[in-house]
Amino acid sequence: MLTVYEQLPAGLLDLGAERLHEILPGPALIHLPGRRPAPLFVSVLLHGNEETGWLAAREVLRKYAHSGLPRALSLFIGNLAAARHGLRVLDGQPDYNRVWPGGTASDRPEYGMASQVVEAMRARGVFASIDIHNNTGLNPHYGCINRLEPAWLHLATLFSRTVVYFTYPRGVQSAAFAELCPAVTLECGKPGTPQGVEHAASYMDACLHLSEFPAHPVQPQDIDLFHTIATVKVPEGVCFGFADASCEIEFAPELDHLNFRELQAGAQFGRIHGGRDLCLLALDDDGKEMCDQIFDCSDGYIRLRRPLMPAMLTRDARVIRQDCLCYLMERLPLPV
Repeated sequence: MLTVYEQLPAGLLDLGAERLHEILPGPALIHLPGRRPAPLFVSVLLHGNEETGWLAAREVLRKYAHSGLPRALSLFIGNLAAARHGLRVLDGQPDYNRVWPGGTASDRPEYGMASQVVEAMRARGVFASIDIHNNTGLNPHYGCINRLEPAWLHLATLFSRTVVYFTYPRGVQSAAFAELCPAVTLECGKPGTPQGVEHAASYMDACLHLSEFPAHPVQPQDIDLFHTIATVKVPEGVCFGFADASCEIEFAPELDHLNFRELQAGAQFGRIHGGRDLCLLALDDDGKEMCDQIFDCSDGYIRLRRPLMPAMLTRDARVIRQDCLCYLMERLPLPV
C-alpha cells in the first residue's frame, strides 16, 4: 500500500490532487532533506476531497525548490484513489483518518500502512506533525489537538487562536503522532478557497523555520480553547433533509451557520416528522450514547438541553452518512 521516496518524484508538483495517481501508485511517504535534520511531518489528502493540504504543500515545495528546505520534511499523501474522484472516501474504503494506531484494530491493509508511517517517523526523530483538512460547512480556520501541553498549544495557536481539544474519535492521525511529538490538525475551511491554501502554506513555512517550541505556557488572552464533548450522528436508516418536511428529521436550511456560535439551552436543531420516537445520536469520548444529556426531542423538535457550541455542521448528506452531522463543544479553561 505504501510507497516511500527519498526525493520528490519528477512532475509531481505540476499536478492537482485529482491527478496525483498518474505518478504515485498509492499512498506515498516522501522524505526530503533540510538544514535542520529532525523532520516536520505533514499529512495531506487523508480525505480525498480535501485538497487544501496538497495545494499548500505544493506551494511550499515550489518556494524552496532551488534554495533547499530550512528543515527536513516528510510528506504523507493519503487517499489518492478518492482524490481522483473528488470524494472523501470511496465506497468500501475505511476513513483514512481513522486507521492510525490507537484506533480499532483491523486487518485491513490501510491500518498496517498507517502503522508503517508512524514507525518510519519514530525512527527519524520527528520534530512536529501537521495534518491538513477541509470541512464542508461554514467554519473558521482552527487547530485541533489531543494533548493540553504547552508545545501542542503553541503549535496550534501559531495557526489560529481558536483551538479544539478532542480525544474522540479514535484512530486519528494527530492522536497517533502525539505519542511522538507535538501534533496538530488544521481545519482550513471549505476546499477550493485560496485563503485556506495561503493560510496553510504560510503556517507550514513557519513551522519549517521553528527551531524549538517555547517553554512558557500560552497566555489565556491568546487562545479560545474548546473541548469536544459529543459527536452527533443521524441514526442509520432514518431519512433526513434540509427544509424538507417529507423526511423523518428535517434540519433548518442554514444549519451550518450555527458553527462556532455559543448556543443557549433550547436552541433548535430541527424537527421530527412521522410520529416515530426519534432523536439524533450523541456519542461521548468513549463512543457511548449520551443523547438524553444533550438533546430534548420530546415535542417534535430537536433542541439543546444545555449551552454548547457546534463545529463542522454540514449540509453534505454523504459526509453526514460517512462521518457525522457535527461535533458539540464547550469552553475549556487553560490547564495550570
